[in-house]
Amino acid sequence: MNVSPLQPQIDASTIAPERLAKNPKLTEKQKIAEASRQFEAILLKQILESSQKTVIKSKLTDDSTTTSIYKDMVTAQLADSISKSGTFGLSQTFEHQLDHPHGHRPDGLANSKALSAGWKSAGHLKPLHENTGADLPNANIATHRRDTLAAKIAAK
Repeated sequence: MNVSPLQPQIDASTIAPERLAKNPKLTEKQKIAEASRQFEAILLKQILESSQKTVIKSKLTDDSTTTSIYKDMVTAQLADSISKSGTFGLSQTFEHQLDHPHGHRPDGLANSKALSAGWKSAGHLKPLHENTGADLPNANIATHRRDTLAAKIAAK
C-alpha cells in the first residue's frame, strides 16, 4: 500500500502579519481570512482602549508603568480572543470585501447592476412628484435620494 505523507496543517493565526502574504504554504483564501481577522483584532483593541479611557482616575486605581503594560497586554489578548471567536463579525465582512474585489458579487451581478435592479424592484415606492408626503415626514427626501441615485446609475 502506498500512503502519501501527511502535510502538517499550518495555523495562520501564529504567522506575523508582515509574513502572511509571502507564505507559500497558505492558500489565498486563508491569507485573506487571517488578514481580515487580524485587522478586526486591531480595531477591537483600539475600541477597548478607548473604552478604558472613560474610567475615572482615583487614589484606588494604580497608575504605574507596570499596570499600564498589564492593561495593554490584557486588552490585546481580549481583542484577539474576540476576533478568533468570530462573534463580532467584522472580519467576515472584510473577508467578503477582499475576496470579491471590484464590486463583484456571489450572484454574478456587478454591484451597480444589482443596485439598479433593486431600485426597479422597489416599485411600491412612489416617485418624488407623486408623493404627497402625508404618510411619512421624510418620505420626500428618501424618495428623492432613491430617484437621484437610480438616475445616476442609469446614466453610467
